[in-house]
Order: sequence, then structure tokens, then C-alpha cells
Amino acid sequence: MKQLLGFFGFIALMQGTGGLAYELTGKLSWGITQRWSALDGYEVYVSVALIVLALALFAAADRRESG
Repeated sequence: MKQLLGFFGFIALMQGTGGLAYELTGKLSWGITQRWSALDGYEVYVSVALIVLALALFAAADRRESG
């Protein structure tokens, strides 16, 4: 479970940073926030929320006992 939480945290962190990088530079659109039309206008907020979610998942994974 610890590795699964870490994996999902990593994915959320990559998507969040990718979304913010695209919004700041306008290049390298590889994040999921640019692909969903339902998120139009909210890309920055969703990217920040994904980064916060990633930090929460990393904290939860860190608190879990390995085994």
C-alpha cells in the first residue's frame, strides 16, 4: 500500500507540475489539465490542487508501515 500511495503521489505531482509549467511557459503540453475541456479556465487551480494532493499522498505513504 505504501508503494501504491507513493506511485499515485508521483503521478499527481508530475501532472500538477506539468500543468503549471504549461500555464507559465505555454510550451510542452503533456499534462492532463490541458486535455480535458471541462477544466478550461481552471488549469492553474487544478494543477495546484494536484500538487497538494501529491504532498498529502506522500505524507500518507510515509506514515504507513512497510510490510
